[in-house]
Amino acid sequence: MRFRRARSRASRRPTTVLLALAVALLGSACVPGTDGSGMGTGANGTATAVPDPAKAGEVTLRVWDQEVRGGQNAEIKRLNREFEEKYPNVTIKRVSRSFSDLKTTLKLALSGNDPPDVVQANQGYADMVAFAKAGLLTPLDNYAGLYGWNTRYPKTLLDLNRVSADGERFGTGRLYGISQAGEYVGVYYNRQVLREAGVEPPRTWKDFTRSLGELKDAGELPVQFGNLDKYPAIHTFGVLQSQAGSAEDIRDTVLGRGGGFEDAPTREAARTLADWVERGYLPQGANGRGYDDAAKKFAGGDGAYLVTGTWQLADLKRTMGDKLGFMPPPPAKAGDPLKTTGGQGLAWSVTSRSDHPDVAAAYLDFLTGPHASEVMTQEGVLPVVPGKAADRLPEGSAEARMVEGWERLSADDGLVPYLDYATPTYYDTLSADLQNLIEGGLPPDRLAQRMQSAYAEFRDQRSGEGAQ
Repeated sequence: MRFRRARSRASRRPTTVLLALAVALLGSACVPGTDGSGMGTGANGTATAVPDPAKAGEVTLRVWDQEVRGGQNAEIKRLNREFEEKYPNVTIKRVSRSFSDLKTTLKLALSGNDPPDVVQANQGYADMVAFAKAGLLTPLDNYAGLYGWNTRYPKTLLDLNRVSADGERFGTGRLYGISQAGEYVGVYYNRQVLREAGVEPPRTWKDFTRSLGELKDAGELPVQFGNLDKYPAIHTFGVLQSQAGSAEDIRDTVLGRGGGFEDAPTREAARTLADWVERGYLPQGANGRGYDDAAKKFAGGDGAYLVTGTWQLADLKRTMGDKLGFMPPPPAKAGDPLKTTGGQGLAWSVTSRSDHPDVAAAYLDFLTGPHASEVMTQEGVLPVVPGKAADRLPEGSAEARMVEGWERLSADDGLVPYLDYATPTYYDTLSADLQNLIEGGLPPDRLAQRMQSAYAEFRDQRSGEGAQ
């Protein structure tokens, strides 16, 4: 079938998924699996063979994660159970929190007297870089060599979980985590709502934007949206910015070597978001509506589209069934390259004060191996490297479109890192400014100026520190 042929093309190059992105994102000359500095050792510094958790004695492995949604929670529970069955001497004590709660509490937990053994840490300056610089995470380069993570993953994905030895940069240096899930921000649609409004699923971005007015005229809410949690607007804005500009240019800016944010694509994205609010394409009071509440309303038929990440697919499909459609943000013209915000899920990391680093590393390997990929696909979760189970997804289903989109985005070099990677404080400043924009208190052009000011201040600070 058509989907299987697309998968077969990808299967001929399993270690080059996102290869073009690897070159564009980071271009590092480091050997995959090490930082080239001779510091590629695990916590014990001497391991030369794959550790055997069965020989570790009685172990309680404390794990903090943010996989609270239906599909993610289901696959982690299955894999945890299987790991305990494989190693009866190991008990996993899991603490699962929402992304926002984990982000708020993790630093205190890591620096406290009794930190967990394994945590999920958000990439970028605010979390992973800060934790690595403070010595709170274990470098995993030696484990990457022992378990073959450097061949399991495309180099770009390992690089996004690296921090330089001086703790000043991400994307290069020592490895501090590995990710289980791929993810990107796409467009969910309710097939029934579109059909009743006489609207076809869009094939181009122009089709999509034109359909918003048609849906509004038909009495439907065009785009369901809730921004009480603040991060949803970053994702939506990132999609609009990517559509307005070059994926490569935005990517370079996020990673600290581009022209900045006071440019035409950023201003156009801000104006588009403000225009959506003014035209009633988004629900009134969106800043007071929770992200999960918005998803539930969409699943219940309130809203034609929902612009959010692939992590929502399993929960939405469980409620909506065949009414759920999904696509990456459609291209400018049919057949053009795709582009959107995305990359990989939060990294799984081993804390530096874990009493069981070898068992923790074995757990990370188990969560991210080929079997885990099969389990994830069965639960509607997108693995970083899709396995054979993806070939069995029904053609045209939301799940199949999700995997197809991941492979198209990889081949098209169309993934743009999350904007909050840009500085240590960008998550807070940009999310607050976008809420203000949505409320009408911040003019669109002023948003671009404020983004550039915060970005330039951080770059100047780094340049000053480097000159000392």
